[in-house]
Amino acid sequence: MNQHSSSTDLMAEDLTEGVRTLTLLNGRAHPLSSAMIAALHAALHRAADDPETRVLLITAPGHIFCAGHDLKEIAQHRLDADRGKAFLTTLFTACAEMMLTLARFPKPTIAMVDGIATAAGLQLAASCDLRFVSTAATFCLPGVNNGGFCTTPAVGVSRAISRNHTMELALSGEALGADWATRSGLATRLYAPMDLHRDTLAFAMKLATRNPGPIAAGKVALDAHLGLSLEDAYALATPVMIDHFMDEGRLTREAARLF
Repeated sequence: MNQHSSSTDLMAEDLTEGVRTLTLLNGRAHPLSSAMIAALHAALHRAADDPETRVLLITAPGHIFCAGHDLKEIAQHRLDADRGKAFLTTLFTACAEMMLTLARFPKPTIAMVDGIATAAGLQLAASCDLRFVSTAATFCLPGVNNGGFCTTPAVGVSRAISRNHTMELALSGEALGADWATRSGLATRLYAPMDLHRDTLAFAMKLATRNPGPIAAGKVALDAHLGLSLEDAYALATPVMIDHFMDEGRLTREAARLF
C-alpha cells in the first residue's frame, strides 16, 4: 500500500493505492481564487507526470464543494482604473487553461460532490470524467441571478449534459438537487452521504488497478471521435483498439491468465 499526503492552506493531497485525492481547503466555500486556480493547475501537472497516480479524485469537505470564483477577490479589483477588466482577463484565462488540463487529463478523473457545486465550482466537477455525488448535493449556474450569465461554466457543463439541461441551469439560476443531476446525466453515481467517500474511493482504487496505457489512449480517442461521422469514428477507433491488444500490459495479463 502506497500512501503519501501533503497539505497547504488551499488544498490537501493524498496518494493511496494509486488514487491521488485533491481536497479543496480554501475557506468554507472553497472558491476558485486566482491562487486556488494556480494551485489546482500545478497539482494537475504533477499528477499527470506521476506514474504512481492512476486515478485523480477531486473533493471538498463540508456542505459546499466549490462556490465558483472568489467574488470578494473580484470586487477588490473593481477599484482598478479599468474596473478590473485586466484582472478578470487574467483570471478567466488561467481558469480556462486549468479546466482544459483537467478535461484532457490522461488518467481517469472523478469529482466527489457532497454539497453545492455552483458556477465555476460546477464547471470543475463537470470537467471530470465522472461525478459521484451524495443525495445532499446540489448544482447551480447562478449568473442570471446577479445580472450576468454563467458563460464559461456552461462550457464545461454542456460537455457533460445536454444543451437543454444546461440551459435549465443557466436560465433558471436555481439550485437543482441530486435527483435532477441523476436524470440529466450530470451525476454518474448517487450515494447516501454516509456512503459517498467509502464507495467512491473503493471504485477509484479498483480503477487504479487497470492498465493505464489503453485507458489514456482510449480517453483521447473517445474525445476525438465524438465529433466525427460514424464511418470516421470507426476509422479512428480501430487502430487504437488494435494497439490496446498489442499493449505490453495487456499481453502480460493475458499470459498470466494462461499459465
